[in-house]
Amino acid sequence: MSESERYTAGMVVRRQVLGDAHVDRSLAKRTPMNTEFQQLITEYAWGTIWTRPGLPRHTRSLLTIVMLIALNRADELKMHLKAARNSGVTQDEIKEALMQAAIYCGVPAANSAFHLADEVFADAGK
Repeated sequence: MSESERYTAGMVVRRQVLGDAHVDRSLAKRTPMNTEFQQLITEYAWGTIWTRPGLPRHTRSLLTIVMLIALNRADELKMHLKAARNSGVTQDEIKEALMQAAIYCGVPAANSAFHLADEVFADAGK
């Protein structure tokens, strides 16, 4: 794919996973400082990685959640906890991923993730 095709494909996937409202907010906040970064994540994260056929989006969402727990990235974790529904991930599957993270990422990291997941699910009325 060309750079332009990767960006276009990435924007489609980004919108499907994160939702139009989130993507529109991100794009509206572009500045001279972060415009190229927005281009980069759309083209490479979403257009190159998330479009690969080797894993379903469901699995990519769960992997992303666990990696964000391991890295202690609460803001991105919250966004991907919300977005996981769009990839077909259930609340029970997220719970299992958080349990797995408790062992491999550490109990404090998983504890924070459980609190964040409870907040996200409460906000979603689940």
